[in-house]
Amino acid sequence: MSGAAENLVLFGATGDLAQRMLLPSLCALDADGLLPEKLRIVCTARSEMDDAQFRNLAREAVEKFLPAHRRGSMADFLNRLTYQALDATTPEGYRELADSVRQGGRGDVAIFLSTAPSLFEATISGLADCGLAEDGARIGLEKPLGHDLESSRHINDAVAAVFPEDRIFRVDHYLGKETVQNLIALRFGNIMFEPLWNSQHIEHVQITVGETVGLESRAEFYDQTGALRDMVQNHMLQLLALVAMELPVTFDAGAVRDEKVKVLRALRPIAAGESVTGQYRGGASSGKIVPGYDEELGKDSDTETFVAIKAHVDNWRWKGVPFYLRTGKRMPERVTEIVIQFRPVPHSIFAGAKLKANRLVIGIQPQEDVTLTLMAKVPGLGQGMALREIPLDISMPDALSGRERRMAYERLLLDLIHGDQTLFVRRDEVEAQWAWIDRIRSRWAEEGLTPKTYSAGSWGPSAAIALAERDGVSWHE
Repeated sequence: MSGAAENLVLFGATGDLAQRMLLPSLCALDADGLLPEKLRIVCTARSEMDDAQFRNLAREAVEKFLPAHRRGSMADFLNRLTYQALDATTPEGYRELADSVRQGGRGDVAIFLSTAPSLFEATISGLADCGLAEDGARIGLEKPLGHDLESSRHINDAVAAVFPEDRIFRVDHYLGKETVQNLIALRFGNIMFEPLWNSQHIEHVQITVGETVGLESRAEFYDQTGALRDMVQNHMLQLLALVAMELPVTFDAGAVRDEKVKVLRALRPIAAGESVTGQYRGGASSGKIVPGYDEELGKDSDTETFVAIKAHVDNWRWKGVPFYLRTGKRMPERVTEIVIQFRPVPHSIFAGAKLKANRLVIGIQPQEDVTLTLMAKVPGLGQGMALREIPLDISMPDALSGRERRMAYERLLLDLIHGDQTLFVRRDEVEAQWAWIDRIRSRWAEEGLTPKTYSAGSWGPSAAIALAERDGVSWHE
């Protein structure tokens, strides 16, 4: 890369993601003085409007989704924005877009596609035809990248025909979260964890992504996708890879992603009985009575809204260590966390004391915290040594006081502008993820597996509890 981009082109600028996340993130970066001084943000979508109308739309989005103390000078930010109406499927509009971009000079161009994947091919072809893909331009692609390995390869081939791999930025917004990045710092910035981070000392790993919401505005998309492809294929496998990967030679894009893809390729195909699917029925969620999935959808469906999987990474470090993955909608809590369960001490010298194995819990959202549970003596003068489990809690926002909590897209947009690929997903990662997911779906088809029902507001079907309890494991709640 030749340097920071001087133009950021945002496709789908009137869409939900742009309004909720992208424009507020860019405004926050501008307020903190992190955007390049000359950066222009050229926004495009199908809607017909002029610069003033779009700036009003952007102002409303920022005021709704970004706290007032983070906005800085709204006028300065809005003045960076220009708008160009464009039908992504119509070639003629791209030349006008290119003219608008080039008014800002001939510096590097960063492009972000916040559009439906069905528009990727037409958009990339249009960018190539009008010359915006030349001269070091780089492109960010919002998920989903396909619905299986074959469709993913089709999209990646179309992108690769125009952009080389070192200029393609595939987004998984979980990688922009501070606590996810802190997982790397925790593992490789502290001597105490790495010697214990293996099958000799770790009994199992749990990764949970729970959502309290139902379908909201995503009914059509979600019913065609399901929990496995919506959450496990991308977010959860990226978290698993960060937990399980070996130490990179350096902290740069190539080295980090080399180690992640080794983990993804080492995932063993699941065996019969190593997965559970579910679909929520009516119940109570967040203190309200809510309908079941079919009722929300308005038709019968066998799409899964819950998945639990017992996964294995077949390499020396993790041989025999199960990774329990669990995700679902209409869960009791909105939570994303990683639990590292250590093995118990091999021999207790404390007669009568019930020792519990140490556990490390890394909270990613909504709480950003790290908790390590230890055994300690109960105060008192009785005979013997009475022990109990105590937590050592670190709240990341509190511990790093004075550091503003940032949205994940702030980091990702800034890295796209500066050309840093470390927190983006490489093609071979995406394809390794899809290959594993496709095998799971084939297993479900072979078994005739259909979703078991669970009540909204619960932690999923009872079979998911049994999946772990057969191994003597309880899900962390």
